[in-house]
Amino acid sequence: MDKVLEHVMRNGIKVAGGDRLGKTIIFAKNGRHAHFIAERFDVNYPHLAGQFARLIDYSVTYAQSLIDDFSEAEKHPHIAVSVDMLDTGIDVPEVVNLVFFKIVRSKTKFWQMVGRGTRLRPNLFGPGEDKEEFLIFDFCQNLEFFRENPDAKAAGAPRPIGERLFITRVELVGELQEEKEEHSQLTNSLKDRLHDEVVGMNLENFMVRDRRRAVEHFKDKSNWETLDLDAQITLNDEVAGLPSAFQDDHLPAKQFDLLVLNAQLLLLRGDANFARLQIRMIKFASALEGLSNVPTVAKQMELILEMQTDSFWTDITVEILEDVRRRLRTLADLIQPQERKIVITDFEDELGHSETIDLPDVGVGIDKARFKMKVRRFVETHIDHIALQKIRRAEPITRMDVEELQHMLIEQGVADSETLRALQTEEPLGRFLRRLVGLDRAAAKSAFSSFMSESQLNSDQTEFIDMIIDHLTEGGIVEPKSFYESPFSDIDDLGIAGVFDKDHAAQIIQIVRTVNDAAVAA
Repeated sequence: MDKVLEHVMRNGIKVAGGDRLGKTIIFAKNGRHAHFIAERFDVNYPHLAGQFARLIDYSVTYAQSLIDDFSEAEKHPHIAVSVDMLDTGIDVPEVVNLVFFKIVRSKTKFWQMVGRGTRLRPNLFGPGEDKEEFLIFDFCQNLEFFRENPDAKAAGAPRPIGERLFITRVELVGELQEEKEEHSQLTNSLKDRLHDEVVGMNLENFMVRDRRRAVEHFKDKSNWETLDLDAQITLNDEVAGLPSAFQDDHLPAKQFDLLVLNAQLLLLRGDANFARLQIRMIKFASALEGLSNVPTVAKQMELILEMQTDSFWTDITVEILEDVRRRLRTLADLIQPQERKIVITDFEDELGHSETIDLPDVGVGIDKARFKMKVRRFVETHIDHIALQKIRRAEPITRMDVEELQHMLIEQGVADSETLRALQTEEPLGRFLRRLVGLDRAAAKSAFSSFMSESQLNSDQTEFIDMIIDHLTEGGIVEPKSFYESPFSDIDDLGIAGVFDKDHAAQIIQIVRTVNDAAVAA
């Protein structure tokens, strides 16, 4: 840690006449890692402690204020240590140093992180001395990985528990709506809980601003009367995970909520995996039984003991599970998790031989980094253009759409005719752009909605479809042959052939090919 910080402080791009390290983002692996980086900086540079390098992530109360300060050239902090929060969507043109202190295996995520340094900044080093370059310090061999695996794709990072709770509640509402009268009380309770969370979203927050239209729509209680499939997709894709004042920070309680909510979903769907969650809830009750001397536990002891009997589960309903969740959730933090021992290494760290490379060396053929970055910047600027929206939503595009995009790319100096011709020999322009912009998640889900509604899927099959949707959303294009490889083969060694029967597998492959082909001009 100390050697990495020393290397960056010594070799990073400087400002203020060379006296101060320019704005720098350190991408950390997790919260504990980020905290330790900030601590070691303060130890090594006590005269800058508490100001120069600051942790900026979702755990920090005034994160937006710190980002605002970081965005001003002369203000502290000058080093932002981030976990996910600054990986994407933050526009700070003053950033001249990026420190990759974590492993990244998603190509899309990697380029989004690199994009934090590509913003132009006039007069950064003085009058007439503009920002013309930035440095990447890669201590986790990410650049080597993508040079060896130029088309690598990784599964998406797990969603935060707050986002998963929101999505699970939305899905549960969707299931309960099928039988309005029987479950009306629980359905209304879930809608009220979700609505309160949306109402607590501050429209001025930098994350909420990007989804303002969807948030404003669902702040109106009348729009919750019936949540159709489109409304559920919008809530899950655009609203879930946004910061809200109405959120429970009690992690053990949230973990228990998620366990019970998932059990309710599986129970409604008649999924055999309900038995697995039933066992976890029984173990939870058993752990609480051992705390009978705690007054709050003693009050619920009758329910705790009853949950450990077979008769309790014989005619279980979602309403009974909801009662369990409400009565026991606040007791979750009383159960002490098994302590994970922190291991401190005691050996000499060596940074090894450093190698300086130009970023455009990443990738092969026409898929050069500089060209892709220019096109990516073009896409960000013109994302609302109808042709790009068609590509992103898997709507059929015409030759006229493609010709207009080619004309715009040439006119704005992003590419010349020769480059576009060379690109066309590798793949059509529409597919190339789809890989950059990804597929709108709602469109990806919509493509599979009929198949999923007509098929009784088990948990492995649902996970397989969700994984396809994740890959389409991230990479825009998914080749069916990948369904026989990892990570799809991690579910079953035979890949799609082991998860689905022949007819269903053929249907899925056809759906994916249709989505892929929509990016090619008819």
